[in-house]
Amino acid sequence: MASQFVSEVNDADFEQQVLKSDQPVLVDFWATWCGPCRALAPVVDEVASQYSGQIKVMKMDVDRNNATPGRYGIRGIPALLLFKDGKVAEQIVGYVPKDTIEKTITKVLA
Repeated sequence: MASQFVSEVNDADFEQQVLKSDQPVLVDFWATWCGPCRALAPVVDEVASQYSGQIKVMKMDVDRNNATPGRYGIRGIPALLLFKDGKVAEQIVGYVPKDTIEKTITKVLA
């Protein structure tokens, strides 16, 4: 599911990959059975390549990882959480157009 600009992250390496990252990290919480998640995947890939070098983009399968989605109160997917300095800076739930994601990233990078 991950592309060249998008990496998989799991409960075990979440802290290292996301919370300790020196760049902002966009985490896409998704599941294989989720239609809107699949629809959002190409948008997330586009954003990942567009902002390559500025942010890291990662995907987390909520069916295979329970601890992290639980810790961040993920109840609906797709959910995009943008982390900066180890904290959630922004949160987007549900399928949204690319410009909504871009505006959110721009705000966090500013």
